[in-house]
This record gives sequence, structure tokens and C-alpha cells, in this order.
Amino acid sequence: MPSQQYVEGMQEMRSHFGSAADQWIKAIRDIYPEFAKINVEFPFGELYRRDIVDDKTRELCTVAALTVQGFALPELKVHVKGALNTGSRREEILEIITQMIAYCGFPGATNALLAAKEVFDEIDASSDVTSKS
Repeated sequence: MPSQQYVEGMQEMRSHFGSAADQWIKAIRDIYPEFAKINVEFPFGELYRRDIVDDKTRELCTVAALTVQGFALPELKVHVKGALNTGSRREEILEIITQMIAYCGFPGATNALLAAKEVFDEIDASSDVTSKS
């Protein structure tokens, strides 16, 4: 039986990432369930549920942090989607990535920019399919 913190963490994740949250955690749980539990309970069951900073700001901060790390492109894509789902405009996400040039250099920011473009392209492609139905 999952803990209350896990249940609330999954609800928080779904509010940011939709069904991708379940896919992401299942992939991790299939490898190591304890890692998946920690991944849900700590950031999303605890940090993301604090009401001091709104979800949009949290996601933009996460986009900035992952951009600067430079090696977390799969996570960056998830959080670009999260930023969009919590009210960020594409232009805001791109501006945050651009600002990170000062902290990670052009290669890291370029990789982040290309990752964001992949997310935008996926969304646009799925929108095209939906609108043609």
C-alpha cells in the first residue's frame, strides 16, 4: 500500500506532467521500486506541494537547473512539458534557457534549446493529429 506522501506526490506529478508521470515512474519502478518511491515522495510529495512558490515558477526554476546541469536532457524535456502545463509560455521557457548561457555556456544552453524544440514539435504534431480528427 503506497504512503499518503506517495499518493499526494503522484497527484502533484500528474498535475504537472499528465499521464507522462505514470509512464516515467513505471519505467523507474521496473528497475528499482525504492528509487521510484523516493523520486515521487521527496520532490513531488514534499517540495512541490509547498505553497510558497507557485507551480509555474517551480517548473521554470527546474528548467533552469536542468539546463545548467547539461546532462539531464530526458528530465529537462519532462519539465519543459511541466512548465507548459503549469502556465508558462514557450517564449518564457526559451528566455530562461537563453539566460542560462551565462551559467552553463552556449553548448549546454543549445542542447537545452534543442530539447525544448523537440517537446514543442511533439506537442504541435499531436495537435495536428487532434485537429484533423
